[in-house]
Amino acid sequence: MSTATSDRFAITTSELTRQFGPLTAVDHVELCVPYGEIFGLLGANGAGKSTVIKMLTTLLSPTSGSAEVGGFDIIKSPGEVRRRIGYVSQLVSADGALTGYENLRLSAKLYGLAKAERGERIADALDFMGLADSAHKLVKTYSGGMIRRLELAQAMLHRPAILFLDEPTIGLDPVARRMVWDRLLDLRHDYGITVLITTHDMEEAEMLSDNLAILHMGRISVIGKPAELRAGLGADATMDDVFVHYAGGLIHEGGTFREVAQTRRTAHRLG
Repeated sequence: MSTATSDRFAITTSELTRQFGPLTAVDHVELCVPYGEIFGLLGANGAGKSTVIKMLTTLLSPTSGSAEVGGFDIIKSPGEVRRRIGYVSQLVSADGALTGYENLRLSAKLYGLAKAERGERIADALDFMGLADSAHKLVKTYSGGMIRRLELAQAMLHRPAILFLDEPTIGLDPVARRMVWDRLLDLRHDYGITVLITTHDMEEAEMLSDNLAILHMGRISVIGKPAELRAGLGADATMDDVFVHYAGGLIHEGGTFREVAQTRRTAHRLG
């Protein structure tokens, strides 16, 4: 990949492939995500979305092909990649036995933030995510939406250039989903952060994504802007129609700490 390409795109992949024995989970995926864009990655359970994210965040090595994130090769320079990204998985990462503030303080230490700047970073993150009033309450008392916003705050503490979100609103009610959407749009607008998001929620995909790709059986079926993909199927086509046409199905997940954790564990096993 050329330097010019790396300068223009936050994420690039070339024939990115991952096999698990005889199963090809991700099959020669080609992506180019510009800096400052929210890019949606859609697909049914088992389509390969989570596997793509795990490779791009250096948690899983590709079987073949290559990728660059933030201008660095995921195989040759994984440390440089990790310094430039934030990652929120499907699984609950916040500790319910700690307060929101304590979770963020622990994350700040893990990210290696200097002690002198931890307090300001944590305060800024809590305020930005609308959690300042709940900072000293145990996370196990938080709603699903509050937990997700806390996890976003954890992922943003070190000011990453690129944020990876794997099913960020799974299990949340409509009000909580929209609050998370608002925060993501604010992150892009205020900080210029690039976001790659996987989702099953077609309203979410259309609301957030500048462009999106739909995966089917490990391969990309289509890439484009939501409005253009709808128009390609007819004047009355919806994003549900687009998803069914290219991937063949819809999944709707249903809100407390224990429920969110269980939902994400199930989704993790399936996807």
